[in-house]
Amino acid sequence: MATKTKKRIGILTGGGDVPGLNSVIKSVVYWFAEFEAEYEIVGFRRGWEGLTHLRLTVGEDPKYLVRLDRQNTRTIDRTGGTWLHTSRTNPTRMDLNKLPDHVKDKVGKEHEVVVKDKSGAEKTRHNVTHVVLSNLEQLEVDSLIAIGGDDTLSYAAVLNQHGFPVVAVPKTMDNDVRNTEYCIGFSTAMTRAVESINRLRSTVGSHERIGLLRIFGRDAGFTAMCAAYVTSLRCCIPEHVFDLDRLMGMLIDDKRDNPSNYAMLLLSEGATWEGRTIQERGKADAYGHRRKISVAEALSDEIEGRTGHDTLIADLTYELRSGEPDFLDRTVGISFASMACQCILDGQFGRMTAIRDGCFDIAEIPDPELGPRQVDVETMYNIQRYRPYYTAPNGFPIFRS
Repeated sequence: MATKTKKRIGILTGGGDVPGLNSVIKSVVYWFAEFEAEYEIVGFRRGWEGLTHLRLTVGEDPKYLVRLDRQNTRTIDRTGGTWLHTSRTNPTRMDLNKLPDHVKDKVGKEHEVVVKDKSGAEKTRHNVTHVVLSNLEQLEVDSLIAIGGDDTLSYAAVLNQHGFPVVAVPKTMDNDVRNTEYCIGFSTAMTRAVESINRLRSTVGSHERIGLLRIFGRDAGFTAMCAAYVTSLRCCIPEHVFDLDRLMGMLIDDKRDNPSNYAMLLLSEGATWEGRTIQERGKADAYGHRRKISVAEALSDEIEGRTGHDTLIADLTYELRSGEPDFLDRTVGISFASMACQCILDGQFGRMTAIRDGCFDIAEIPDPELGPRQVDVETMYNIQRYRPYYTAPNGFPIFRS
């Protein structure tokens, strides 16, 4: 990269894509364009992988590094996904065999760490934070804006602990990042979920079945619960283990009482019932998570085998995060971007843009040890009816937490 004459700000997106990310990226670029003589923006592609795999000896390494300006970001907010691309990379626990040779040469036995995945299996990984910090120093990056969910932002917290100036922006369709009531992507995902649910009613009703709709929510039930709130469905969430017999009885009653002779249920991917062990498959990702065996398919087997009622299974997952953002996610994305930029201008680092008590606010980057934010079952979820509470929300923010 050419000799630095301005303050240099980096930006990246990590984890799953959601609608609204490009609004943040573009808005950061346009915001600092007002100070064009003082600041320049560089984007790291593929999230934290861009800062671990970057090869500075080959120049600017266009695979992982791109200069951002008004011209190349002018139209990116009109589409979904992330223009900078993304990955699930955790620099504190890298598989040595998957690192490029020029990074392996910088990693020694002193960087070894023993980690456990969610199943408790131990593996040897390597912490390459020293590589990340070295790359940032060589590129003369003064500060970094990290956009991500609880996993991606957990590494932003690590950089902050090492003294590097970082500002976080929360995004995830699960809406489960701590210290904020809202994350970019959630509104669009919910809008699409409701549309999908209403479309599926005609098919489930035509076949007079019990529809089991699986939705994202590994550790938190916000997506299932909020979609159920506006579609009048029952839902099962990770925060409460349900009684299988009682739920089946409710679904059969719902089906009988429906003039079209069908019933529908929303299931968070992390939901389960009493006595069932949640099963997982595949290799653990960079943050120790393995894919969960579909609870909808497991529940379908139970319902069909024990009651004789036919079921229909649908996955409301990746299509909910595809395509352009809705009005709210554009608005929040633009606003979060300006807040992050102001934090940099004011020298407020180790901070995260947030919405708290229904208002825009600046919060601390969440403590990774606390894990994701979860539904408050006592105030939000009726464990007797497997439904969200519909009590008057006086005093609660728009997204109750």
